Amino acid sequence: MESSKKEEHGGNKDKNTMKKGQEESKNVEELEKCLEEEKKRAEEFSKSLEAEKKKTDEYLNRLKYLQADFENYRKRVEREKEEIASREKARLITRLLVILDELELAIKNGKEAERKDILVEGVEMVYNKLQKLLCEEGLSEIQALGKPFNPELHEAALVVQTEEHPNNTVIEETRKGFMLNGKVVRPSTVVVAKKPIGGSC
Repeated sequence: MESSKKEEHGGNKDKNTMKKGQEESKNVEELEKCLEEEKKRAEEFSKSLEAEKKKTDEYLNRLKYLQADFENYRKRVEREKEEIASREKARLITRLLVILDELELAIKNGKEAERKDILVEGVEMVYNKLQKLLCEEGLSEIQALGKPFNPELHEAALVVQTEEHPNNTVIEETRKGFMLNGKVVRPSTVVVAKKPIGGSC
């Protein structure tokens, strides 16, 4: 009886050991399976990371090309602007040289002439041609005399208290002002009327 119990106990022990071994084997298999899955995920992530790195490198290269293109474009525009400005200067100087020649001739003829009014006429003729040339280039004279004082167009050299003129009116122009294509290049220097304190407008 006792022997029979021992055998039964031993059999149960073997069964438990076997069962435990099977469970451990199953756990090992599951662990190996998990490791295999993680390995696959790691490989996929590595491939994805490599693809993203490749994309990033492509974007960086494109950006470098765009920067280089923009820099070349900027330099070309600057060069073209300088060339245009240089051509415009040359064109204007060429036109001014013609007037300079005429002024030189007027002075020469004036020195040789007995009547000085001939010199004055010659200089006036050159002056009128110069005015015309500057007008064609977009230069216009600022109208100041008799106009209300405008600080954007006029520069007050003197303020005179008087009741003979409306308050804040330009009554004298000491130096002409000019605009080039609508932009002030030199304001008119003027004398401005100011009503006396206690006087009427």
